[in-house]
Amino acid sequence: GACARSKMAASMELSLEVLPSDPLLLILSFLDFRDLISCSYVSRRLHELSNHNPLWKTHCQKYWLLTESDKAQRNQSWKSLFREVYADLGRYIEHYATLKQAWDNLKKYLDQKCPRMIVSLKEGVKEEELDAVEAQIGCKLANDYRCSFRIHNGQKLVVPGLMGSMALSNHYRSEDLLDIETAAGGFQQRKGMRQCLPLTFCFHTGLSQYMALESVEGRNCNEIFYHCPDQMAQDPSAIDMFITGSSFTEWFTSYVHNVVAGEYPIIRDQIFRYVHDKQCVATTGDIKVAVSTSFLPELSSVHPPHFFFTYRIRIEMAKDALPENACQLDSRYWKITNANGNVEEVRGPGVVGEFPVMSPGKVHEYASCTTFSTTSEFMEGHYTFHRLKNKEEVFNVSIPRFHMVCPPFRKSVVRTGSASDASTAPCNDEERSSDTDDYDDGQRGGLNIPAPSGRCPRHI
Repeated sequence: GACARSKMAASMELSLEVLPSDPLLLILSFLDFRDLISCSYVSRRLHELSNHNPLWKTHCQKYWLLTESDKAQRNQSWKSLFREVYADLGRYIEHYATLKQAWDNLKKYLDQKCPRMIVSLKEGVKEEELDAVEAQIGCKLANDYRCSFRIHNGQKLVVPGLMGSMALSNHYRSEDLLDIETAAGGFQQRKGMRQCLPLTFCFHTGLSQYMALESVEGRNCNEIFYHCPDQMAQDPSAIDMFITGSSFTEWFTSYVHNVVAGEYPIIRDQIFRYVHDKQCVATTGDIKVAVSTSFLPELSSVHPPHFFFTYRIRIEMAKDALPENACQLDSRYWKITNANGNVEEVRGPGVVGEFPVMSPGKVHEYASCTTFSTTSEFMEGHYTFHRLKNKEEVFNVSIPRFHMVCPPFRKSVVRTGSASDASTAPCNDEERSSDTDDYDDGQRGGLNIPAPSGRCPRHI
């Protein structure tokens, strides 16, 4: 029996040695790099085949995004190149390609649209620097966060910030992606924010997005959020959260996708975080109206419920419209419906204090804002115009329905002595119906605007 098994094994080894290379290489091409290395220890033949350059070229491209020019510069085989990079970045092999691709896509886009922002990016840090930060804060950093900062160490503290801007007449926000040293300096250990690391910072509002480094105080590890103090609680550690990501990778890559896909408009060399639903367009005759929206966490609260949105409207007359169709906007009408089904109607002259004239090819854009006490709301309505050639010819132009939904939020688990929950408390009707001029991004610079001393009223 033993002799027969020995002969069978020898026969199998012999058959492996005489098999042509192509089918074996094809089989090896389906293996992961770890299995490929394991195969190299099985036999001399597999050792030779597993060193085949095209096999390692595939892994170098898949995991490290290396190119032929990278190989030529280093004058190495693909396998030795893979091993060299793995020795430095191996712990990030599950994250590196995704994050490096996101950074490359973002820089390519910014180079075309707002190149001065690229100058603010900082070179990646070394492993020892990340280890030193972990020792400093006494907490482990997420691997994907570390990986991203090996590629780029955030940005210099400048305006505009890489993570997006927003401007209204009396309010400006621009978020920088913090470098690791600055982030470590802002590491939170106070009650209500324990083990939270700031990712972003805005000079004008003091606003930051934080990442939870541990699962404490009701937060999930690696969750990213805007902190939102409970304004009705007696305990200052009662801090609610507007959640913006479940991990650094998800948070960063989804933002980059929106930027490079053109979802966020570039205005005055800044990324404005307005979200535009491509379905949210209405055309009446020669005039098209499109709407985009943005949530402002720094002017919102969970308790009491107060959710602040800004919306940006683009009114455009077709280039091929007849010159005699030129017209002027006289008034607006809004129908506003909240999550409880309550309806409010608002009428008023012009838009943010203006009465734009529309002629063929003309575009008019403006921004305004709204607050509500339910977690979602939608608005729709129309503008009333008159023809310039005949003021008696009056007509309505539809404004498409657009939805505003606040991001997911979580209430503080350390809330004490607070008033009873008021998640559906009504807004003050007089405040809701206020109507004040707001930001027009075609006319104002938007920089160095001081943060408001209190909440903005609702502007519609």
